[in-house]
Amino acid sequence: MSSVSSQQQFRYTQTPSKVLHLRNLPWECTEEELIELGKPFGTVVNTKCNVGANKNQAFIEFEDLNQAIQMISFYASSSEPAQVRGKTVYLQYSNRQEIVNNKTAADVVGNVLLVTVEGEDARMVSIDVLHLVFSAFGFVHKITTFEKTAGYQALVQFTDAETATSARTSLDGRNIPSYLLPEEVSPCSLKITYSAHTDLTVKFQSHRSRDYTNPYLPVAPSAIDSTGQVVVGVDGRKMEPESNVLLASIENMQYAVTLDVLHTVFVAFGAVQKIAMFDKNGGVQALIQYPDVQTAVVAKGALEGHCIYEGGFCKLHITYSRHTDLSIKVNNDRSRDYTMPDPAVAMAPQPGHNPYPSNSPQYQGADASHYQQQQPQGGWGQQSGGQGHNPYMGGPPSMHQGGPGGYMPPHHYGSGPSGPMH
Repeated sequence: MSSVSSQQQFRYTQTPSKVLHLRNLPWECTEEELIELGKPFGTVVNTKCNVGANKNQAFIEFEDLNQAIQMISFYASSSEPAQVRGKTVYLQYSNRQEIVNNKTAADVVGNVLLVTVEGEDARMVSIDVLHLVFSAFGFVHKITTFEKTAGYQALVQFTDAETATSARTSLDGRNIPSYLLPEEVSPCSLKITYSAHTDLTVKFQSHRSRDYTNPYLPVAPSAIDSTGQVVVGVDGRKMEPESNVLLASIENMQYAVTLDVLHTVFVAFGAVQKIAMFDKNGGVQALIQYPDVQTAVVAKGALEGHCIYEGGFCKLHITYSRHTDLSIKVNNDRSRDYTMPDPAVAMAPQPGHNPYPSNSPQYQGADASHYQQQQPQGGWGQQSGGQGHNPYMGGPPSMHQGGPGGYMPPHHYGSGPSGPMH
């Protein structure tokens, strides 16, 4: 008790300053950890860490004096000491009034970014989604994710500071594309600063950390699901659970995509049982059900990233859905059950203009084979054998991923749209 009392007295006898001196920190304590420690009491505007021979001391500077006084007073009277990584940290006022010749991690350009995911469902954003987002700007070496008082955060390591800067400039304040998120996850945005780290330490491939430069790292138990199956592959990526139901998100939707259009696209890989379209996050999405997982896997692999129309319009982004059997209560222009013996009986009449009048299929007594006969000429057409031709099997398709040139230009559906639809 005497040591505690003397420690409190030591704090109070110092002249107050908005700069605090911290001792007994873990070795190589990071600036992010210092900011998190001081954040409940105010805004930390500057830090200096790894001070002293043992690199276990640091300084933090608050925006104003009252915030520093509040932190000292709180821990001086609290029965719970300040802690970092489980170690008790001792605080006192510094003799200096500001930290000079040092910048916060957010101001020092580096190759590692500190990413805060903001949103109601931020913690549901997987490390694989983060990898997809940031790898668009260059090779991502490592990612680690963690939860702090600031929320769900990640450290993303690039090869160099130039690549990291490009990613930060483009992504800071932006939303994660909705097609990369599970269908039940609400929009999430990214807040990005620079980290003081230059090389992250990743000991295991897991759902929390990934080293993409070393695919032979051991897999942590947390990366194994309840069935005992490893859900992280040797390449360090999470193995997405496969399903017979695909979730398709449509990007750059300049032309109308109807339920019939989707059926024509997806039936090329096997019988489509059900389709349900819906609007979410300002875009159009659809659930497409196949009779088995294998057919869905082939369709996903073939269609992911490709465009329905020429010019890069209506780009498809496809993931597996958690659904296995869609519930279609009525056949209309937004949902259809192709397994029903007579779809025309349950077909609800839908008002409105059909954008493709000349080639729209008729559904009196139709079945899946009828739709195959109605497929447009070109990449999604029929072979003489009556089976849906898979344009990805016989050789390179005429449409390349993400670029101009599509399998179904608008003129395949009658006169086609005269221009972008708004």
